[in-house]
Amino acid sequence: MTFSEHSDITGGQTPGATSGVTPSTTPDITPAAESRDASRFASVASVSSVSSKTSGTSAAPRRPGAAPGRATAASVESLDKNNQMERGLTNRHVQFIAIGGTIGTGLFLGSGKSIALTGPSIILVYIAVGAIMFLLMRAIGEMMYRDPSQHTFINFIDRYLGRGWGKFAGWSYWIVLVLIGMTEITAVSTYFVTFFRTFGIELGAWKWLIELCFLAALTTINLIAVKAFGEAEFWFSMIKITLIVAMIVTAIVMMVVGYHYPAVHIAGSDGVSPAGHAGFDNLWNGFSFAPNGWMAFLMSFQMVFFAYEMIEFVGVTVSETQNPRKVLPKAINEIIVRVLIFYVGALVAIMVIVPWRSFKPNADGSFASPFIMVFRYAGLDWAAALVFFVVITAASSALNSLLYSAGRHLYQLAVDSPSPQLNKLGVVSSRRVPARAILVSAALILLSPIINAFPKMSSAFVLFASASSAVIIFIYILTMIAHERYRRSPDFIADGFLMPAYRFTDALAIVFFVFVYVTLFLAADTRGPAVAGLVWLLVFGGYCLLHERYQNRDLEQALQ
Repeated sequence: MTFSEHSDITGGQTPGATSGVTPSTTPDITPAAESRDASRFASVASVSSVSSKTSGTSAAPRRPGAAPGRATAASVESLDKNNQMERGLTNRHVQFIAIGGTIGTGLFLGSGKSIALTGPSIILVYIAVGAIMFLLMRAIGEMMYRDPSQHTFINFIDRYLGRGWGKFAGWSYWIVLVLIGMTEITAVSTYFVTFFRTFGIELGAWKWLIELCFLAALTTINLIAVKAFGEAEFWFSMIKITLIVAMIVTAIVMMVVGYHYPAVHIAGSDGVSPAGHAGFDNLWNGFSFAPNGWMAFLMSFQMVFFAYEMIEFVGVTVSETQNPRKVLPKAINEIIVRVLIFYVGALVAIMVIVPWRSFKPNADGSFASPFIMVFRYAGLDWAAALVFFVVITAASSALNSLLYSAGRHLYQLAVDSPSPQLNKLGVVSSRRVPARAILVSAALILLSPIINAFPKMSSAFVLFASASSAVIIFIYILTMIAHERYRRSPDFIADGFLMPAYRFTDALAIVFFVFVYVTLFLAADTRGPAVAGLVWLLVFGGYCLLHERYQNRDLEQALQ
């Protein structure tokens, strides 16, 4: 369902139906809204006068000069008239999905590199970036609160910035999800092989089969029902939380008893880690705000930013969440607490055990996992196996969420598309999930082992996958601009989940995202993706805007 189907809700009025389809009449496969072309044009601001003629809605056209704040929130039931998805996610599911979206594999394996880059000041970087990502989520949350029947926040870019930017953001975001999914399935198999290698079992030759089995299992979970997906994410998140809390508790106990540990070999490290002790002095000794120079400090922002990537996923679940206007604000408002506990708390716990200057790169540039170091220092011989088991669940959780999100975004693109062939993906199964869109997304992710088998293709894939992380910054910027436009539109509801001081906070977030993109040009390994991202913006973004401009001009001429 596109936002345009509900865009004329003012004064608490209920929108007229734009589709002859009723969710309850789905025998096996339910077609998407029949009036796709109408809803596509209705969302274009430049032809708003045309939309009332083509959309088929019974609501009166909005007055161009209407003052913001006069709209009131329509009931979720009235907005759900054309929402064919099932609201099967409970508060418990959503809260843990939000936690899972905050915690990725980067915390378990990549935090050593970030600590080595800028020392204890990395804690401040995590707090600063976390605060900005919280603003992004508040912006998404406010718009999704306005219309919780939307399957994706991208619909608001379409609504408030025009169909051209909406098309660019929609297709770009789906491609980003698929590319990240391809890297995650490779990561899952790599971690799986490493986990069994700690027990002396070599499975390297079976990576392709491991990837196939994991993807098949997670795709099946997504096809069963949205509740099955929610349960899987609940337990994935529970495992991640348990390890982090256990590590923090271990660090506290080690400090209280004045624990001293001997020099040991850490799995994933080239050499022997020196002996030491647990204490806050490990955090302060030799402290420098930018121990490796200000260039390294600036580069740490992009590293931390990508650790938070996909935090917005919880916003994609709103159209399938029970009581969304109560659950969503709670999930978003608790992001700050999660950042303080799971990132700041974990980093402090690591650095009071392991002196921050002890993090040294291996010959290949990799770093040992700080979690493995802490548990190994505590005397846990099977620390590597424990951490890699949790890392497997973290990567599986990320892939599970990517499948869910990619399926919903492709479904939305199919519903909005004028192409009859693509429309075939815009259907919901008898289990009320976008099965075809999920299967197509999964099939593309499955290309990963094939691509990795060919070195030249693999090198090109690495560039595109890296560029996808740069492209997502553009989507975040467009989201903040869309939020600012929403606040000045007649759609704005004053009793919603409001972003505080939106003029300042929207601008602050946009400036920060631009800053992060600029930092991509500072290092050789991120400069290529940054350039590729700009090329994508200019070429595909330019195409989307020009195509929509000429399409609107032809439509206006046809109706005159």
